[in-house]
Amino acid sequence: MRDIRPKNRALTLGSAGVLVTATLITGALAAPTASADSRPGQDREARGATIAAARAAKAGIDWQDCPADWGLEKPIQCGWVTVPLDYAKPFGKQIKLAVDRIGSTGTKSERQGALIYNPGGPGGSGLRFPRRVTTKNPLWVNTSKAYDFVGFDPRGVGHSTPISCIDPQEFVKAPKMDPVPDTEADKKAQRKLAREYADGCYERSGTMLPHMTTPNTARDLDVIRAALGEKKLNYLGVSYGTYLGAVYGTLFPGHVRRMIVDSVVDPARENIWYQANLNQDIAFEGRWKDWEDWVAANDAAFHLGTTRDAVQAKWLELRATAKKNPIGGVVGPAELISFFQSAPYYDSSWVPVATVFSKYVAGDTQALVDAASPDLSDTAGNISAENGNAVYTAVECTDAKWPTSWKKWDRDNTKLNKDYPFMTWANAWMNLPCATWPVKQQTPVNVKTHKGLPPVLIVQSTRDAATPYPGAVSLHQRFKGSRLITEKGAGSHGVTGLVNPCINSRVDAYLIDGKVDTADVTCAPHATPKP
Repeated sequence: MRDIRPKNRALTLGSAGVLVTATLITGALAAPTASADSRPGQDREARGATIAAARAAKAGIDWQDCPADWGLEKPIQCGWVTVPLDYAKPFGKQIKLAVDRIGSTGTKSERQGALIYNPGGPGGSGLRFPRRVTTKNPLWVNTSKAYDFVGFDPRGVGHSTPISCIDPQEFVKAPKMDPVPDTEADKKAQRKLAREYADGCYERSGTMLPHMTTPNTARDLDVIRAALGEKKLNYLGVSYGTYLGAVYGTLFPGHVRRMIVDSVVDPARENIWYQANLNQDIAFEGRWKDWEDWVAANDAAFHLGTTRDAVQAKWLELRATAKKNPIGGVVGPAELISFFQSAPYYDSSWVPVATVFSKYVAGDTQALVDAASPDLSDTAGNISAENGNAVYTAVECTDAKWPTSWKKWDRDNTKLNKDYPFMTWANAWMNLPCATWPVKQQTPVNVKTHKGLPPVLIVQSTRDAATPYPGAVSLHQRFKGSRLITEKGAGSHGVTGLVNPCINSRVDAYLIDGKVDTADVTCAPHATPKP
């Protein structure tokens, strides 16, 4: 599912106005009673999680200055939390998770504990979260007075027993095959690559694969909570991090104090993960057109055409050129999609992507090569992209059962590609290793409200490409008492990091004072990017 990972990791492989519909409740949220959820079939894992959390609470975290090569400046501190590889065997093999923190900036009386962050993926690292304090990010100044900011590398990611599926140097080779197939032979070649990738995951990381699941990461999150000395979890999850939060809230409802989920994955069992990717292809096409409309409206700056169709024609021309002769020898259609997809992902990419496109059309080929070519430094000594893709694949493939019939994949994606061509085939090939996944695929958690779950704050833009808006509605219905803040007419992925007072003030009110609105809220969009 191409959300949800840091961008450019392809395998093929102003103030806004406010529309307020509610007022704030003045009372703080009541603290629920802690109680882990033991559901049929998960008793052993639930007991294992309880044992691991108790062990971690006793051990705590030995905080030290962060290793120099982690890029985390003082006063950020780093440490390790030990968790079971398999929660059904809590005294069996253990793995270490990297965590970091920066202390709250307020007074002792203002401090409310730790706020733990997950940026998405699966495969994203949260270790840079404390840098929102050291860089004095204005959106988080108030919250940082109340909370220690805590980040972590989930299991398999980065410094936390990293997994791998392919040689990192092989992973960054370019140009890769055009993801849009012209012939059956093209499809056969892509299918071969997907099988080889799945096999590579097993060969290089077979011990970890069966345990690379969202429920296990949720259990890890609870162990981290305990190691921090926190009775309750304060959590901010973005993108895939919302699904992690939804699963945590289902498994550990009584351990949640405050939870914000931003840009939401639909947690319905039937959506995880095959259908989620098909839905995403449709949403990406819509947001791609939004960007093209904006480029056309700013033709005086970019000179790419005054209509969406004219901009699309330029895109298709660029794509055809790169297919015939990769630009700079390294940028083919796959690399173009990896670069250009950041525009429908994030509004912050609208100007940079349009600028590079404009320069290319004006004759500056090097600008495109510099922007879209792979990072060749991403080798065995720096495996972030390869590792991130491996974790993405491992978690999504192991979380849920995927179709094994190529006929189904071919039929579904051929049909979608006719109307939604921008991302469909690239997304299909990225996820096709799940069709031949070498370890048992699980049944997703049935996300729903259990006793003790406090109000959860859900934030979502209506035009989000990576996690379409219906996902927020779905989670809102499943988590009783939750509140949904809708940013209407906007589509950037990750709303809480953008300047929109209608949203920013409510995030602060929730985290600092435990306040939620009496009803759901619709906010006007944040400011549109300007060239």
